[in-house]
Amino acid sequence: MRENGRVTSATRRPETPASTVPTRLIATDLDGTLLRDDKTVSDRTIAALAAAEQAGIEVFFATGRPARWMDVVSDHVHGHGLAICGNGAAVVDLHGGPGAHRFVKVRELEPDTALDVVQLLRAAAPGTVCAVERTFGLHLEPGYPLMHMEPPEIVLPAEKLLAKDALDADQPVLKVLAFHPDMDPDDFLSVARTAIGNRANVTRSSPSALLEISGPGVSKASTLELCCAERGIAPEEVAAFGDMPNDVEMLTWAGRSYAMGNAHPAAIAAASGRTAPNNEDGVAIVIERILAERL
Repeated sequence: MRENGRVTSATRRPETPASTVPTRLIATDLDGTLLRDDKTVSDRTIAALAAAEQAGIEVFFATGRPARWMDVVSDHVHGHGLAICGNGAAVVDLHGGPGAHRFVKVRELEPDTALDVVQLLRAAAPGTVCAVERTFGLHLEPGYPLMHMEPPEIVLPAEKLLAKDALDADQPVLKVLAFHPDMDPDDFLSVARTAIGNRANVTRSSPSALLEISGPGVSKASTLELCCAERGIAPEEVAAFGDMPNDVEMLTWAGRSYAMGNAHPAAIAAASGRTAPNNEDGVAIVIERILAERL
């Protein structure tokens, strides 16, 4: 269902026959989807993405990663395309390769709302510890596990990380990460969504009990929708790929969508089709088919 132009349900709408609407944009998740488990991109996938752009199809990466973790993609796909980062909190232009990335759009989580969310989670799921993702750095609460690709810049309670006089208060908050050491990941997601309600968007992409919390209405899908509207591209002209709950809205919104062979059940339910696992070039297989349809 769509309300005021935004996706509000994961229920699949009927798919427009692919043969009648050519694909103009490809949106693909990274980890577990485009990237193999060793975080590389296969030669076949690199060639498929390049062929899509050469055919006039725009390529968007859509990931929960922050912008500064996009070098792995730029290194392997020659710095082409745009990236929706932080589950929709930012859009980054990758053209030019590592070191030349620039923010095109930022959809921040207000610090007061972020702190409200942290406190609600602590009450609903005691033992929760959080981290704050800003545009240029990740800051942790004491006790938050060192599970990310970089060391934290600051370690303080969330109340201080989100204070008006915080060291980096001039940087927008893109999302809050919430970790629970004992809960089942899907149970933690359910508890968090109930506790937080419509104050923020809550999802997950990790196999652990790690939640990703963005501003209200901010998701891969809603940011992709904004970007497509700016380009005059309709949902029916978009092909999307994903594997985890943070891809559900995007897989629902796109006219053609594919859950990977290794996907979470929620992603499978949201997508209109399936493809091979990430380690078997599932994205490339579909792109090759899309390009063959244009001949």
